[in-house]
Amino acid sequence: MASEELPNRPKPEETIANIDPSKASAATPSDPTAEGPSKSASKNALKKAAKEKAKAEKAAQRAAQEKAQAAAQQTADTAKGLYGPLPETEDVLPATRFTELSEELAEKEITVVARVDNARVQSAKLAFLMLRQQGQKVQAVIAAAEPISRQMVKYTGGLNVNSIVQVTGIVKKAEIPIVSATYSNVEIHIRKVYMIAEASQQLPMQVKDAERPPPESTEEGQVDAEGAPLVTLKTRLDNRVLDLQTEANQAITWISSGVAQLFAEYMLKSGARWISTPKLVGAATEGGSNVFEIKYFKRKGYLAQSPQLYKQMCIAGDMESVFEIAPVFRAEDSNTHRHMTEFTGLDFEKTFRHHYHEVLEFAEELLVFILGELKERYKDKIAIIQKTYPKAGDFRLPKHGKALRLNYMDGVALLKEAGVDVSEQEKFENDFTTAMEKQLGQIIRDKYDTDFYVLDKFPMAVRPFYTKPCPNDSRFSNSYDFFMRGEEIMSGAQRINDYKELENAMIAKGVNPHQEGFEDYLTAFRQGCPPHAGGGLGLNRIVMFFLGLPNIRMATLFPRDPQRLRP
Repeated sequence: MASEELPNRPKPEETIANIDPSKASAATPSDPTAEGPSKSASKNALKKAAKEKAKAEKAAQRAAQEKAQAAAQQTADTAKGLYGPLPETEDVLPATRFTELSEELAEKEITVVARVDNARVQSAKLAFLMLRQQGQKVQAVIAAAEPISRQMVKYTGGLNVNSIVQVTGIVKKAEIPIVSATYSNVEIHIRKVYMIAEASQQLPMQVKDAERPPPESTEEGQVDAEGAPLVTLKTRLDNRVLDLQTEANQAITWISSGVAQLFAEYMLKSGARWISTPKLVGAATEGGSNVFEIKYFKRKGYLAQSPQLYKQMCIAGDMESVFEIAPVFRAEDSNTHRHMTEFTGLDFEKTFRHHYHEVLEFAEELLVFILGELKERYKDKIAIIQKTYPKAGDFRLPKHGKALRLNYMDGVALLKEAGVDVSEQEKFENDFTTAMEKQLGQIIRDKYDTDFYVLDKFPMAVRPFYTKPCPNDSRFSNSYDFFMRGEEIMSGAQRINDYKELENAMIAKGVNPHQEGFEDYLTAFRQGCPPHAGGGLGLNRIVMFFLGLPNIRMATLFPRDPQRLRP
């Protein structure tokens, strides 16, 4: 039986005699240079490990100390539970709106939900919050006094700007008016403050910097004389959600809401029917390249330029009076202060018995109603906007509540009298240019003391195919435009209601009456359609010109123009 090999006994091939001399030399203990580097590396590794161990021990010791300190502080924090994240067990208290604040609430406890407009620590025992709610501001103060702790004061003064918080506190009369607050005569002495939604520390722009008008220059990075950033319109629109939080923009959006409400109110009271027409259409029904083409399954479709043809079809369907508030799309590469590729249209169409002026007068009264009621119902909002945009409060309404109406050629005569070259307009070939419109608006303001007026009887050559020609002079049409501060807000007219006349008018304007998109429209007139007229108003332009804003984008929630498709 073979003997069992000892486990540590070297195998024959591993004996020193059988080892390569070069390897043997490297491994010989008697050679001090052979093992020197190895020992040095080993010592360095041990030193490094010792250092790492010591470092880890110190870090652990420091963490333990900090934990102990935090625990001690937590134990000593008398305000524990009065601040921090909103507790799930917190009672849902009725929230007070800033608009309800007054000195009558002095010494009463209230709860508000608002944004942090500014936060600053005055000392270890005192901090201030400026709270903002829909652009309006109220000061809040917190002082360390039982049960309010220094920790709670530090937390409150360190809140990120724009965070949404719930604050409960006592209303106090301000000893000195707080000029930076909307409600300058009261302040809130904080008893509780909870975080609802924390804002990022780095905002793309500050709301306070957007509270001033944008600079005329588009150059970024500008500052005013005091070193405060001048935020361009582009930056504001790129960060529109922040921009909308200013007090002025909050008020502007209320005016926009008011225009739509007043339009619908007047139309419904008159007996009109609220309709919704398609925005996807099968043909560029008002001609030209000013339509957005889309892929509609396996064929082309278009975004509607206006509800015009459908309004008329509803009249042919015996609806008598209709209106709509809806988006309108125009593929015009116009980068002006008043043009957009999408805007809100206020459209109406109405039958008449004897003369289209029945509808024209209705439309004039509609606009006088809207503008007059805006001044009355929204005077507080207008006053807010006027602080930033001074023209907001100086819009001149027609005297005695009746719109000024002039014929187109009366406007030409006024311009000519002022030295303007109107030779093209006298030939009935061209409409007024924007510059002419503005100049005419100033002439009429000076002469008639109104910023709203109507021009009637436009040349037939500058109107669309469905416009009724003037029966007394075929060079003109039964059409009209409305103006505010010298710029157009509405185009309207009597429409052709006879099938054959409409077909001939389309052919004369180079429109094929039998192409897709027009056949259904024409067919609507075959069975007879009553005389009717109407118009289309631009809500955004009404807001812009009424408030005297420099750009229509300021009167639009999320503007769309040739350069902008976001946010």
